This record gives sequence, structure tokens and C-alpha cells, in this order.
Amino acid sequence: MDRKIEKTRAQRLMKHWPYMAGAALLLAVGCWLLFGNHASTLRISADDVTVSEVSRTEFKDYVRTNGQVLPIQVVQISPEEGGIVVEKVVEEGTHVKKGDVIVRLSNSGLDLQILNAEAELAEKQNLLRNTQVAMQQDRLNNMTEQAQLDMDTERKQRAYEQSQRLYEQKLISREEYLQAQEDYQLSQKKRSLVTKRLRQDSLYRTVQMDQMEDNLENMRRNVVLVRQRKDKLEVRSAIDGELGLLDVELGQSISPGQKIGQLNDLSDYKVQAQIDEHYIDRVRQGLTATFTRSDKQYELQVRKVYPEVREGKFRCDFVFRGPRPENIRTGQTYYLDLELGQPEQAVLIPRGTFFQTTGGQWIFVLSSDGSRAYRRSIRIGRQNPQYYEVLEGLEPGERVVTSGYEAFRDNEVLVIR
Repeated sequence: MDRKIEKTRAQRLMKHWPYMAGAALLLAVGCWLLFGNHASTLRISADDVTVSEVSRTEFKDYVRTNGQVLPIQVVQISPEEGGIVVEKVVEEGTHVKKGDVIVRLSNSGLDLQILNAEAELAEKQNLLRNTQVAMQQDRLNNMTEQAQLDMDTERKQRAYEQSQRLYEQKLISREEYLQAQEDYQLSQKKRSLVTKRLRQDSLYRTVQMDQMEDNLENMRRNVVLVRQRKDKLEVRSAIDGELGLLDVELGQSISPGQKIGQLNDLSDYKVQAQIDEHYIDRVRQGLTATFTRSDKQYELQVRKVYPEVREGKFRCDFVFRGPRPENIRTGQTYYLDLELGQPEQAVLIPRGTFFQTTGGQWIFVLSSDGSRAYRRSIRIGRQNPQYYEVLEGLEPGERVVTSGYEAFRDNEVLVIR
């Protein structure tokens, strides 16, 4: 008779062992996910990084840039009249006075215009003289006619008065009396009409003469202006200064208004700088800047800000406040510190190449023992050539990695050996 064999406790446990092992593995994974450190870690050498300390100190809000010395004013040389270059009186680099001749031009067409204008003026003058003679003759004729009419009227008046007396004495007929009366009245009307005509003719001739005189005067002024144009064939200096550029050759044809050179006003100087467009909203007229030369500090002031941005930079002109450096020359380069605001206390970290990778949004902060560095989000505010202003994320006394982060990639923890 068969007997049923009972399984031992150990055999029963071995049967459930795979399930128990799986549960334990799941529990371990859960604990690791819950309590473990999952940050990606990179081991680096302490010699490969630069460590800087966060401090709270005075922040000087300025930007450093280089500027070039230029004359305070540059005057363009552009002849008002065109022509052929026949003489270069002075050379580049020569100091000239206002009114000095720089270049002489020749223009045969302008000479012809002068001759034509003078000939036309002479013709108009002859015409005016002939007109004046004719008008004087007409005036004499009118005066003669007026005198004859006056005399005729007086005679008719005497004849009428005599006929009237004879008619009253019945010595002449009524018809003779009426004819004498009518002759006298007709003579009066003729004299009145001729007097009006002569007066109108006189007014007309006076207006005509005034117009001709005006035209003649305009022609005289035109001749003067044309002659002055010939004087402008001598290109002269507009200021006292230095001839900085003269781009002409003998025999070259120059057009009116064409730029052929420039004059540098050396009575003073300015400094022109190229500044990063990041600061264009903060740079304004009146800000001060300083630079050091030969162990002496000099002060400048913003005179003009050019709004146009080219290749990420905008131009700014500075003028001196106070003394100028000795032996200052056009083209020299000065390194300027442009003040954008007043100094004030702030949390600062030294500038470093980490900013190129992070954009100032995060940084590696060292642990207290310096063995590890952890990634932390921060917020950067203003900056100057030496420091970044930290608005959030760091406290004074902490140490941070300020060297480049290119090799760290996406690691969040650095183990420093």
C-alpha cells in the first residue's frame, strides 16, 4: 500500500524562492530610486579648474573699451565748381590758415559763360540807353504838342470871348458866335484828352524804365556771381588746421561737390570708441570716462552717441575734461573706463570663462571641504571687466569654479582630486 510523502518546510521555501528574490530586488531598486544619489559625476584634477571666492564688496559699474584719438572736427574739401586740376599748392600734412589756396582748377566752359554774360549785359545796357533816348525824345514831342494845344486853346478862347461881345452888340450873326463857341469847347476837350494821354504815357514809360533798370541790375549781379564762380576755381581752406588728405592729381577732372580731401581741426581732440551693443541703452551724453597714460589719469565726457549698430558695436565720441596728455597725436589708442553708474555694495564673483557656457544661469559651487562641486542655478546682474554681480543663488564666503565648463558637459557633480 502506497504511503503519501509529506514535503518538508525547506522544500516549500525553495518553491517560492524566485518570487522572494524578485521582490527583494524590486525593493532594493525602489530604495535606490528613493534615497540614492543619481547625479552624474565627473572626476577632475584640482589643477584643471580655477576656484574663486564669492564676496560682498563695492561694485564699480563701468565698461572698458579702447578709443582712437581724432581731431575735434573734420572738414570735407569739396569744390563748388568743377574743373581740371592745374596746380596742387600744398601737400598732405601741411598746416594751413583759413583762406589759403589748396588746389587750383581750370574751367574753359566757365570762362565762356563769363564772356556771354558780359556781352549780354553790354547789349542790355545799349538797349536801355536807346530806350532812354527815345523816351526823352517822346517827352519833348509831348511837351511841344502840349504847348501847341495850350496856345490853340487860348486863341480859341479869345476868339470866343470877342465873338460873344460882338454878338451881344449885334455886330455878328448868331452862327458866327456859335462856331466860335464850339471851336473853343472842342479845343478844351482836345487839350484835356491829350493831357490824360500824355500823363498815362509818362506813367507807362516810367514803369518800363524801372523794369529795365531792375533787369539791368539783375544782369549786373549775375555777371558778378559768374565772376565769383571763377574765383571758386581756387579751392581754399575753410578753417585753420592740417591738410589730412588730398586725393587729386594734376590733369584730373573734378566734379562740383566731389570730395577731394579733408582738413583736420587740431585746436582740440576727441576720442572715438566702439562699445558693445549690450550697453547701448545705458550709454548717454554726459557720462564720464577715465584713462591712464604715463602714470597720469585723464578724464573724458561722452559728447555724442551714434545710434547705428554695426557688427555688434556702436560708436561713441568723448571730449576731454581738464588737461590733455602731452604729445597727443591723431590715431593714438587709449583704453577707457566708462562709468555707467555709482559704486554700490553687491555680491560679486570674479569674471571667468564659465560664463560662455552657462550664460550666467548656473555655476559649480564647492562643498565645505572642497572635495566636490555641485551645480547650482544663479542669476547674474551687471558686470564689469573684473566681476559679475550675483543677484540670486550665492552667498558671500562660498567658493565657485570660474574656469571653463566645456569638458564638464551635462555633469552635475564634480569630484575634485
